[in-house]
Amino acid sequence: MSKNRFERLNQYRSMWVLVFFDLPTETATERKHAARFRKELLNDGFTMFQFSIYMRFCPSRENAYVHIRRTKNALPKKGKVGIMQITDKQFGMIELFHGQKVQTPETPSQQLELF
Repeated sequence: MSKNRFERLNQYRSMWVLVFFDLPTETATERKHAARFRKELLNDGFTMFQFSIYMRFCPSRENAYVHIRRTKNALPKKGKVGIMQITDKQFGMIELFHGQKVQTPETPSQQLELF
């Protein structure tokens, strides 16, 4: 492998995309739209971090932009949605707790990049 390939997959270039949302669910139609949005996130490789926070590991900024664009295309008409991207290095500094017990952050699965 060339040096450039190793540089592409470092902690400062790899990104985490987090999607935060607060969607209305008072009517059947609103629940349908909220469920569709969550399903679109899951279909695009996001995993649930908390009930209204989904996250996805991306090996590069360019790949993160692809998934951000897909998320924007799936936005529901009502509700609030926030999209944040942070480097893998920043995500690695997260402190997680379940009750008072410290939890280790989820490690990204190995993904094969074909191009």
